[in-house]
Amino acid sequence: MPSLPAFNPTRIRSYIFRLPLTTRLLLAAIVGLWAAAIPLPWVRDVAALSPDKFDFTQMHRLNLFPLTHLNFLHMLFNMLAIAPLLERFEAEFGTIVTLSLFTGPFGLLPGGLYLLLEKFVLRGNTTVMGASVWVFLLLSSEAIKTQKTNPNFQVGPYKIPTWTTPLILLLLTSILVPGVSLVGHLCGAAVGFLWGLGYIKFLVPHEKILRWIENKLNLLGRLPHYVSVDQKTYGRYGVLPSAVPLGGLGGAPRSPELGQRLGP
Repeated sequence: MPSLPAFNPTRIRSYIFRLPLTTRLLLAAIVGLWAAAIPLPWVRDVAALSPDKFDFTQMHRLNLFPLTHLNFLHMLFNMLAIAPLLERFEAEFGTIVTLSLFTGPFGLLPGGLYLLLEKFVLRGNTTVMGASVWVFLLLSSEAIKTQKTNPNFQVGPYKIPTWTTPLILLLLTSILVPGVSLVGHLCGAAVGFLWGLGYIKFLVPHEKILRWIENKLNLLGRLPHYVSVDQKTYGRYGVLPSAVPLGGLGGAPRSPELGQRLGP
């Protein structure tokens, strides 16, 4: 009888230590808000996205509701789901882009869309919170990317379009997990599809501006686990020093940059 793989805390610790900077900050903010809500329950009420409590003085709710959770299990499951997706996104687009999107448009857009649908279309007043809106946003973005190389997947005699995968997971989650917001998850998925299709890429500042900020502030040198926006030049964690002296390369062709480049 095959044995189950043994729990290895060393691997978990190693994975946590490899997480890039913005992923760490957002996960820490999720844990911090959950911990703060234990002695101060009003923290959860202030951060949750409630249609009847929302006005222009409550804009902070659009940024805080994905970081706020009902209880420990709600937080734990969302963190387990969001961590690998967020890490992959940051590895592709860089720390500064990820930070600007997830503290801005990726909260404002799904949250604003939810308020419009809930208040003016459904005429409801359901309060939502939790990072699952980001989970379906990132899943939808990944589905669009996968669609280009693998348009369909086979289930028995049926061919199902790859881009529908997040919607299938969304429906299953709504059926199997009590108390989840189908509309909230759909709003997150809609923004993810728009991002994957390139319709809202204008929300990211131009790469030249981001590169100038990185160089001016020396973010690669100052911040550990920082991921450069310029993947082609710097790789994931910047330029690493070469172990071979430049004079010892002999007649071999040399790169014009000092160091060894990672990435494509």
